[in-house]
Amino acid sequence: MQQSKSRGRTYLSFVQGYRQDGKVKHKTIEKLGYLDELQKEYDDPVAFFKAEARRRNAEIPALEKIEINTGEILPEKTGLRKNLGYCIPKAVYSELDCRSFFQNKQRCMDVKFNLDQVFRLLVFNRFMFPASKRRAYDERDRFFERAEFSLDDTYRALRCFEKLSLPLQKFLHKRVSALIGREPSQCFYDVTNYYFEIPYNDEDTTAEDGSVKRGFRERGPSKEHRPDPIVQMGLLMDSNGIPVAFNVFPGNDSEKTSLLPTVHRVKSDYGIDRIVIVADRGLNTSDNTAFLSGINDDNSHGDGYVYGQSVIGADQEFRKWTLDQKGYISDELPGDEPDETIIFRHKSRIFAKKIQLKGTNGKRTKTMCIYQKQMVYYSRKYADKQKKERERVLAKARDLIANPGRYTRATSYGATAYIKNLSFVKDTGEIATGRDLSLDTKKIEEEEKYDGYYSIVTSEKNMSDIEIRDTYKGLWRIEESFKVIKHEFRARPVYLRKEEHIKAHFLICFMALLLMRIIEIRLGRRYPFSTIRQSLVNCSCTPLEQNYYLCDYRDECIIAMEKEFGIDLSHKYLSLKDIKKIFKHTKAEAV
Repeated sequence: MQQSKSRGRTYLSFVQGYRQDGKVKHKTIEKLGYLDELQKEYDDPVAFFKAEARRRNAEIPALEKIEINTGEILPEKTGLRKNLGYCIPKAVYSELDCRSFFQNKQRCMDVKFNLDQVFRLLVFNRFMFPASKRRAYDERDRFFERAEFSLDDTYRALRCFEKLSLPLQKFLHKRVSALIGREPSQCFYDVTNYYFEIPYNDEDTTAEDGSVKRGFRERGPSKEHRPDPIVQMGLLMDSNGIPVAFNVFPGNDSEKTSLLPTVHRVKSDYGIDRIVIVADRGLNTSDNTAFLSGINDDNSHGDGYVYGQSVIGADQEFRKWTLDQKGYISDELPGDEPDETIIFRHKSRIFAKKIQLKGTNGKRTKTMCIYQKQMVYYSRKYADKQKKERERVLAKARDLIANPGRYTRATSYGATAYIKNLSFVKDTGEIATGRDLSLDTKKIEEEEKYDGYYSIVTSEKNMSDIEIRDTYKGLWRIEESFKVIKHEFRARPVYLRKEEHIKAHFLICFMALLLMRIIEIRLGRRYPFSTIRQSLVNCSCTPLEQNYYLCDYRDECIIAMEKEFGIDLSHKYLSLKDIKKIFKHTKAEAV
């Protein structure tokens, strides 16, 4: 405690002494105040704060000296830094008890290396430093993890992970339900695809028994409009945004047929009595409607759905009902921005809809009547967006008509829908010459009539229009999840060849996404994943001498995670013993 004079008055403060260039210097740690003012609060401020200084000094751990050779030279290609931030996703991994899962499964497998060690490395690397499996193995020393396996073992493990994918998904569902709570009766489902930078599809193969195994990496409708072969991933997510299950299927399969097998598997494996699926209009098919909820009359007890519905793609009666202004009502609702209010103009009806199903001959000759609630609403903001998007595409269409030689089938995507008499040369993909190209003005005028209108249909006939709208809006989380997997986790392009390795790759991405969502929720969704991940990547340390490490990063997000997970990352210097203590609450092995 130091006393100093300031403007003729005595000022008290806590200072800390240190030595620089052989001289003792002091720096102020805490300003206490003027003595005459402190005497109003304390009988003897000097004695009180001297005692407080002694108490604080006693709490400071004994200083240890670290000897550093300032002339030491770095060897070539040296990377000494280790990441400390991965202790947060590792804490969640341990709470999910994945180590026990792999230990139990490995007892029945002829595997000589530790499956959990391999899985941890690949998951943490995908979460923090997404790269290839080889690079993850080569840079394994950036983590404080045991890696008692070879690169070949890493690839061998992928085959095991593929076999354990469904049991692991089921296990994780139980653990998430126990740790966080999960209401699986309402789930969101969507499909995306991932490309491979290869020139050809996988070939079909014939087994000795004559059965044919289809190729896995196949060309299909790419979400990114690329010509490369793809595989597709269907993701099921709960109302909290936490992934529930996933499936991977060939690129040339229809995404529409992937929903029902996933729902049936999840209901059976997870013990769910009834489930309501929320999906966009691309999955709104007769089969996906009928086989989920059946006739859906008052005596039905099937599953449910909330689907987007294309207004333009609907039948004439539905389009006419949409444009008929009779029955619309308006509600003021909070918008997406603070203090924003929107007008929700909507109407709905319970409708007996006739759909066509496949008969025994494989043709859609069977008619079925189902009951569903149909809700349509109008949004000026959506109308402006549709108009702007169409104008952009029409500008491209006009340029194509004026300069057809500049375009091919691949580069003319979107514009072709508005051009009459357009065709392509089959072999080259070039636009066929000698045709009178023009805009399809009737099609444009027809589309303009429906600008701003959107429809949602559901089996849940007692849902209010606002509940239907709010439920369907939850799809943004699954769309965001795909963006995270593709961009943050860099899941594509995929550089694996074997089908089982590819499926294991997406299991690793699924696990990383699960960890990320749980961390987001534990932090109250105050920070986006990009901020969380970057903070954890920056939270690294550099080895000094005598098993000490220098830590040089801590921010608001790190501090929030420290409080939530009970982990102290505030120290500038840490011994290896201290780092072990940071990981001590985890069951997984650390160095």
